[in-house]
Amino acid sequence: MIDLGLTKLAVIGVVALVVIGPEKLPKVARMAGTLYGRAQRYLSEVKSEVSREIEMEELRNMQKEVQTAAQNIKQDVEASLAESVAEVQNMWPDSVAETRIISATDEDLKRKAREFRRKKLVRNAAVPGWYKQMHGGRQHVVSGAARVARFRPRNHTPTSFY
Repeated sequence: MIDLGLTKLAVIGVVALVVIGPEKLPKVARMAGTLYGRAQRYLSEVKSEVSREIEMEELRNMQKEVQTAAQNIKQDVEASLAESVAEVQNMWPDSVAETRIISATDEDLKRKAREFRRKKLVRNAAVPGWYKQMHGGRQHVVSGAARVARFRPRNHTPTSFY
């Protein structure tokens, strides 16, 4: 950097006053100040842009490292899972595995569905509807307010306002 002391600045000011003149010196000083400010802003923007690029490159490198670590972990897990599955399949008897796969057929599924419907009908129709109606069993859902209104004692004597 340029080493400017007070004496050097004073010499530059006197030379500028003699060369430029007292009328134009304030305009030139203002213009020099604005140019110096623009240069500082430009340099700070360039510095910030460079630092942002460096940070982005660091983040990209970190992302690549994390992705490679995740891929390694995934491959390790898949390999250990494949080994476990192979070990279980080797221990499992072949005849049992084949009978389990073959056991579910369309006929069996239809039979199970019929049995389920029959059991559901027996479960729901255990008490006939006429018996429920005769003995006060619920035919449908009644709200709490409707039940209160139904069982509330009623006064049969009319009341008059007079």
